[in-house]
Amino acid sequence: QVRLVESGGGLVQPGGSLRLSCAASGFTFSNYAMGWYRQAPGKEREFVASISNLGLRTNYAEFVKGRFTISRDNAKNTVYLQMNSLKPEDTGVYYCRRMNDWGQGTQVTVSS
Repeated sequence: QVRLVESGGGLVQPGGSLRLSCAASGFTFSNYAMGWYRQAPGKEREFVASISNLGLRTNYAEFVKGRFTISRDNAKNTVYLQMNSLKPEDTGVYYCRRMNDWGQGTQVTVSS
């Protein structure tokens, strides 16, 4: 059974940083690309970043380039999202994804 568990969200001031984690189980983690998505209140879920199975290729949405970094540790079956220079518009629920499998999400709130 595939399981994706996000953590690391919280309340942060504009300009601050957070690191999200997604712990995966139930499949061979190193065989799959992983992605982060987010959903703001009243908006559709949108792509944030992805990383190839061995971490050699990454892809980012334009609105996070230069601020967010996706990485993975295949020994720990975990994918990360380092978020710097956070803005109020980054507020939302952040989800981890593998193919059609999603985690439950972790709330990120950027506010002063």
